[in-house]
Amino acid sequence: MRLSTKSRYGTRMLIDIAENYHDGPVSVSEISSRTGISEKYMEKLIRRLKRAGLVLSKRGPKGGHVLAKPAAHITVGDVVRALEDWVVLKGCSLGKDACATCSRQDICPTKTVWEQANEAMFQALDSHTLQSLLKSGL
Repeated sequence: MRLSTKSRYGTRMLIDIAENYHDGPVSVSEISSRTGISEKYMEKLIRRLKRAGLVLSKRGPKGGHVLAKPAAHITVGDVVRALEDWVVLKGCSLGKDACATCSRQDICPTKTVWEQANEAMFQALDSHTLQSLLKSGL
């Protein structure tokens, strides 16, 4: 599996929010200037992160974005799950109904390998919280 820019940029964006929320909600333009992520792309990511319950948005002149829960309770795996459309190494590792096109589903000798690799990947991603990635050690 190859993680897309959605996961990398989304994680970078959430770390920026965590590091800079002390003055209130963080605007997209502020995040964009610090991270180098375009505002248009960031708005797209924020919608998905809001749906996943990772970000809250506040409107108005002092509006912006804040984390929906403490940085210590958001893992990189949470971000990947929220932003990636396909987050498994092999479709069949999602279960029997997920890969209807594979006629070898029940007899596949490698299915367990893909399932274990997918599980290991998410164990690694879930072992890192936003808090553990902050520069300032907040």
